[in-house]
Amino acid sequence: MKNKYIRPGKKWRDNDNKPIQAHGLSIIQMDNKYYWIGENKEYSKKGKYIYTYGVRLYVSDDFLNWEDKGLIVKPSDDLSNPLHSTYCLDRPHIIYCEKTKKFVLWMKIMAGITSQFMCIMTSDKLEGPYEFVHQMYKPLDMDSGDFCFHIDEKTKKAYIWFERPHFELICATLSDDYTSCNGEFSVHFENQRPPYAREAPVFFERNGKKYLFTSGTTGYFPNVTQVCMFDDYHGKYINLGNPCVGKHSDITFNSQISCVIKIEKTGQYIALADRWIVGPFASIRASLAKKRFEKAFRDYVPDRSKKEITPLSNKLQKNFENTYKSRYVFLPIEWEGDKPVIRFKKKWHYNF
Repeated sequence: MKNKYIRPGKKWRDNDNKPIQAHGLSIIQMDNKYYWIGENKEYSKKGKYIYTYGVRLYVSDDFLNWEDKGLIVKPSDDLSNPLHSTYCLDRPHIIYCEKTKKFVLWMKIMAGITSQFMCIMTSDKLEGPYEFVHQMYKPLDMDSGDFCFHIDEKTKKAYIWFERPHFELICATLSDDYTSCNGEFSVHFENQRPPYAREAPVFFERNGKKYLFTSGTTGYFPNVTQVCMFDDYHGKYINLGNPCVGKHSDITFNSQISCVIKIEKTGQYIALADRWIVGPFASIRASLAKKRFEKAFRDYVPDRSKKEITPLSNKLQKNFENTYKSRYVFLPIEWEGDKPVIRFKKKWHYNF
């Protein structure tokens, strides 16, 4: 049965009637098709030894019905490889470099809690195969967490925003081949601690204005989204507050935004989010998590000295959440002047 509507928070099945497994997602428009890339969580169960089982790709003609194209990056059996399924592979994002004619894939890797870095691969095709450029890369010699990209249409320069765990957000200019940073960067949302430190950056622009959604830091538990607006990538960011309106807006409708897509045919902006915590009492659990994070990070002192990458563990690492159950919350973005606004809808449809 074909999908006719988007139902935020409900189980979304692919064309083979299987739950879509592509989290920490981004969706790319190309050749009149939509390409959905994300973390494959189908085996990620609490207490097991699989955090992310590769990077998965889905393709659609209508944004509603998706064909599973399988894994474009497969997990490794080698514990010395950052693609091993026990490591925290998060938020795979792909950008296309016109200069090199390569698709460039960046992935956040967290090896335990001691080291966070990027794994970077390239391919001649979006569907792969992908080859390593950097297995373990620290942009600007910094630990790096959640991130997003943007390519400036006029200059073709590419920019990355990444959380420097867990106290500030970095905007850095990429090299001409988009596989590293060129040294130019700026610092934003400085000297904040979880649960208030900003992570999960998501860039988009409208009418010449640049925007960034960011999330608070409470692990898989939902929290409030903030949106800022700016003109210069490395300039001043103006906080516009919470874009979400209505019940559960303080926990982003029990989700975390990972991408914004502008539908080329219609100009509609859509916020794409993961609902990591499925089931009742999400609001209560989120409130308790916020208090735990406030207590745990009360005396937290950021370490700006770390430059070396901690060797990968020689032990299997257990997963701590049933993320195979995770779902998606896709919602249209409305506008009040220059401010983006998101309201929850149980069911909606747009003529894509």
